[in-house]
Amino acid sequence: MCIFTVTSEPTVAPRRTGAVARIAPAMACAAALLALGGAPAHAQLARTFVSAAVGNDGANCDRPTPCRTFQHAHDQTLANGEITVLDPGGYGAVTINRTISIINDGVGEAGVLVSGGVTGITVNAADTDAVSLRGLTIKGIGFGGGTGIVFLKGKSLTVENCAIRNMSGTVTGNGISFVPSGSGSLAVSKTIVTDNSAQGISIAPTGSGTVSAVFNGTEIYNSGGDGLAVNGLQSTGTIKATVADSVSAGNGGSGFSLLTNGSLMVVRSVSANNAAAGLASQGGQAAILRFGASTITGNFRGLVRANAGLSSYGDNNVDGNGPDVGGADHIATK
Repeated sequence: MCIFTVTSEPTVAPRRTGAVARIAPAMACAAALLALGGAPAHAQLARTFVSAAVGNDGANCDRPTPCRTFQHAHDQTLANGEITVLDPGGYGAVTINRTISIINDGVGEAGVLVSGGVTGITVNAADTDAVSLRGLTIKGIGFGGGTGIVFLKGKSLTVENCAIRNMSGTVTGNGISFVPSGSGSLAVSKTIVTDNSAQGISIAPTGSGTVSAVFNGTEIYNSGGDGLAVNGLQSTGTIKATVADSVSAGNGGSGFSLLTNGSLMVVRSVSANNAAAGLASQGGQAAILRFGASTITGNFRGLVRANAGLSSYGDNNVDGNGPDVGGADHIATK
């Protein structure tokens, strides 16, 4: 520790040797403090910036000196803040633990490459934290597979105008895996999820909270399993999912699937050319899938109902499929 003592000085000028003796310890102490300080600490900002062209993770992430990766920018961003993408490039995986937005508004592809069984974007935040992602591309490149987005905990996740593709692996391979341990909500709009080896989008909460999910203008293609799977096997809470103006096609499982617990509403949407069912509701009387103004065509089976609820509003186009299993009830409309 450096200790400075201030004393009164005599009015007469000190001898030169005494002045040097007093100054030397102070200079040595100042040098020691500089050595301990190393690089200057950066204060967190409400808005940070990333750049693939000129970014540096040794910078403080402001507009003149942007960071290089999403993770470093995240760590330099205050809660309720925003990360802005300045130019096209790959920005690396990120784990989010606070309310934050990552925004790319049309500068070109802002990407995260995923391999080695890791996750592109992980949300593991507080129960009150809301996360927003816009304009991002998350792509798997093999080498052990991976998952696009995993939501473990938080208040909400909003995914807008994103592309998630080519996830793979034996225990990974989901485009979006929404698995909150408590309550949480998911909103996905104007987003494409394609060519993933497992589920396109999986909603499988593990707790007793209330979980909601809304999909608008979402396109899911060529998943190894279901396009959209709502799975209540591990949940004792309430699950409510709604799909509107969306497409699920060419998947190895069902286009839209509900298992065991919860409700799923599909309106003004298309489920086509899937290797299992167009719509499937299975595994528990607490499960109810309702659909209206939608087209179900080209699937191995159009509708599958097994010990669960499946109800049509009577204004759908269900044609060109293999035989149904269980069929659907019809809901009277006013």
